Amino acid sequence: MRLHLKRWLYLTHRWLGVVLCAFFAMWFVSGVVMMYVGYPKLTQAERLQHLPPLGDGSRLLTPRQALEAAGLRGPLRDLRLSAARGGEPVYLALPEAQAATGTGRRRTPPGSGTVVIDAVTGQRLEKVDAALALASAAAYAGQSGTAAGLAYAGTVQEDAFTHSRGLDAHRPLHRVALSDEDSTHLYISSLTGEVVRDATRTERLWNYAGAWIHWLYPFRGNRFDPYWTDIVNGLSIAGIAVTLVGTVVGVMRWRFRRPYRSGSRSPYLGRMMRWHHISGLLFALITFTWIFSGLMSMNPWRVFDVGAAPLQMSALQGMALDLAPDHAAPSALLVQVGGAVRELRWAPVLGVVTVQVAGPAGRPQVLDARSSLPVSVDEAALRDAAARLLDAPVERIDRLTEYDFHYYDRAAHTMTGGNERPLPILRVVFEDAQASWVHVDLHTGAVVGRSDVGRRTSRWLFALLHSWDWLPLLERRPLWDLLLIVLSAGGTLLSVTGIVIGWRRLGLKLRSLKGQGGGRVAEATSSTGVNRPA
Repeated sequence: MRLHLKRWLYLTHRWLGVVLCAFFAMWFVSGVVMMYVGYPKLTQAERLQHLPPLGDGSRLLTPRQALEAAGLRGPLRDLRLSAARGGEPVYLALPEAQAATGTGRRRTPPGSGTVVIDAVTGQRLEKVDAALALASAAAYAGQSGTAAGLAYAGTVQEDAFTHSRGLDAHRPLHRVALSDEDSTHLYISSLTGEVVRDATRTERLWNYAGAWIHWLYPFRGNRFDPYWTDIVNGLSIAGIAVTLVGTVVGVMRWRFRRPYRSGSRSPYLGRMMRWHHISGLLFALITFTWIFSGLMSMNPWRVFDVGAAPLQMSALQGMALDLAPDHAAPSALLVQVGGAVRELRWAPVLGVVTVQVAGPAGRPQVLDARSSLPVSVDEAALRDAAARLLDAPVERIDRLTEYDFHYYDRAAHTMTGGNERPLPILRVVFEDAQASWVHVDLHTGAVVGRSDVGRRTSRWLFALLHSWDWLPLLERRPLWDLLLIVLSAGGTLLSVTGIVIGWRRLGLKLRSLKGQGGGRVAEATSSTGVNRPA
């Protein structure tokens, strides 16, 4: 029975490893690439930096005038003003009824139902053609409306650099190539005319050796797309099995007390087998950890979804987003702030409609939408309102002035980077069944994130184990880089030796089946060198 079990362990590790070691090597190498070049994205900071300034706003309609002219009534979920469509100022309004909804696996894409309104005429704007896409690209590149040096590349539903579900509302995407030093490709929304993604030549080239292959994106955007999740999960589970079985086999074959006849504690004389055995013992744990945490990144079978209740945003807002005739015109708001303002965003906070005035960099200034005077959010009132975001008792409210294990910032190119992580914030800890936390920005009064027991478990099992997102380590670079590169190199050695061994064995088996390699199989098997105990 024991010999039978050993044989099955050896055979399982051998033949699963033949297939999976190639994936292991690919994941290790591409993971190192992703440490420095991430999947293309357009961050909020990049978007604001490339938006044309709004100027003095003297010719722009007030929000109320624009909404009435467009026939848009009722409360809004969101309202922005920026020169985001062909370099011309537009209001981007998301009616409350059109806000993203759904509780299933495929939610309505955020931004679906956005209404684009000409800020000068109040006309609804819908068609986004090639000429408009070129104009948006020229404005992004700072070319003052000229399309010289731009190449329109047609529309694409989804390609290697636009698999993100956050782009679903904007598909199909217009693609424009810039003639800048970075050979940037821009993707323009067919819904709003905004630039929604940029991808430089460096990002495009390195992504084929990085995120694109690491996340198995060759299976996205084609006939395999419906099965992509199952493919990733299945390969990860098989990889975990190979790693565990290989560890057991490696420990069984290692002589801890007495060496083999050659003096080695490994039974293998062949170089590849010996290196595979030793590197497996040294790097099996990190290989298991990274494959397991990679599986956790997929939220398999929705294990981290705990059914948390939606936030009652009306408690924090205090009123619906309705624009009144006496709300200040854009010109008054822009005069108050001065400088090269890129975007205005209207948002109700604690019963007052505020306007967040964003420049090309830094935190937005917050103004009263009526008086256009600066607003300072009252912390005591914000605490009281935030405590009503969920219908559950509040355990405590913390004021964070520094990042911690669960609220921290990463570099923009990383998977979890590029999102706003302002400080200081309030962390409202609720005593509901899901142990919910809500983070509220003290500067704008906006919710900047929420967490629950499922998401915090994911934080441990994915972000910490996979990316080593641990502040004491992230703050001591290049120590973080050195550790991950060394461990990745060890995992690559383990994988490559496995590939060579598997390729040789598979070749011998195939030749044997053709009746040409019977003797060679025996000869090669003996040459792998299995020592006998001394």
